[in-house]
Amino acid sequence: MIPIITILIILACVVLAFFILIQNPKGGGLSGSFGAVSSQVMGVKQSSDVMEKGTWGAISVIAGLCIISVMFFSKPAGVDNGKAKANTSTSAPAKKGK
Repeated sequence: MIPIITILIILACVVLAFFILIQNPKGGGLSGSFGAVSSQVMGVKQSSDVMEKGTWGAISVIAGLCIISVMFFSKPAGVDNGKAKANTSTSAPAKKGK
């Protein structure tokens, strides 16, 4: 199940990159962020409603998939309640020959 979720996260990242790159930036880059820029949300001024909803939707999908993916991880073998099992071997170590 993890590979499927990973592929979906990658696809959502590509969609997010598409929505971010297609938007037309109206500000002056980083310097415009600190000035008096009106009606600017997250770095873009007056983007179309579809692009803004697509961006937030893609971000939400990525966040949701990342949270859901944690439910499908399994415990590593030999781990019990956060403590590794001790080696209970009673045999003596091998002697080095001449």
